[in-house]
Amino acid sequence: MSTTRPYSPGDRGPEPGGASGAPPSAPAAVPGESGGRQARRLSFEDASGVVPLARDFTREALYAWGWLPSATADQRAAAEDVLLVVSELVTNACLHAEGPDELRITCEKKVIRLEVSDRGTGQPAPRTPHRAGRPGGHGMFIVQRLCLDWGVVRTPGVAGKRVWAELGAPA
Repeated sequence: MSTTRPYSPGDRGPEPGGASGAPPSAPAAVPGESGGRQARRLSFEDASGVVPLARDFTREALYAWGWLPSATADQRAAAEDVLLVVSELVTNACLHAEGPDELRITCEKKVIRLEVSDRGTGQPAPRTPHRAGRPGGHGMFIVQRLCLDWGVVRTPGVAGKRVWAELGAPA
């Protein structure tokens, strides 16, 4: 797991003009069938209840991209992992960075990438040592355990950061 690389191995980095070229309600192809990249974006400006809002938005994307409804227990577990990770990333932005600004979700070649941007200056990291019996402090540990990779992107001269995480579909 990486907390220093801004992009996972083989990633082409951010697209010019942002990751989302389509509105959130745009129809999307099932990954693997068309081989295309699917993307959605949600702004949290003036929103309340951002964690359930992010989960619902992500669930809609999973349905549109064929991750839900799931045919097997492994597929259902993969979709639940995506929903848990988006909840953890948005919750971290709420607790440590004055709330999230935006959620971006992309799906390409059976990999879901979640990106939560905020105005915080902190550096997310799993607490070490991890203490399973204690309340709180488990968010980034969960992200690290469930994801293929994750990291933080900062843009010079711009306040805040974008925390990203990637999860794979079951085989």
